[in-house]
Amino acid sequence: MGENLSTREVIEELSRQENKANKKNASENTEERKEKRAPRQKRRVCAFCMEKDEAKRPLYIDYKDSRLKKYVSEGGKIFPRRQTGLCAAHQRELARAVKVAKSMGLL
Repeated sequence: MGENLSTREVIEELSRQENKANKKNASENTEERKEKRAPRQKRRVCAFCMEKDEAKRPLYIDYKDSRLKKYVSEGGKIFPRRQTGLCAAHQRELARAVKVAKSMGLL
């Protein structure tokens, strides 16, 4: 029985050492992954917000605006926010303006 205890102790000690080694390797791997990542791109600022700040105009996108074509595909679909780079409020206003322009035949 004395041999079994010492064998168990040896096995437990080996497993502890193995766990420490695995944790060390895991932390090294995460540091390597962070170094390999591409640098983050600069965040785009909403084009309509920039104009609004300069001209002190209220939040409104006119359906007659000629720039609406830039935010609509050839098939007539409105591009999503991640493509247009607009804020949520201006994306909603854009969608409303595009729908009105389509119904009037301007787009």
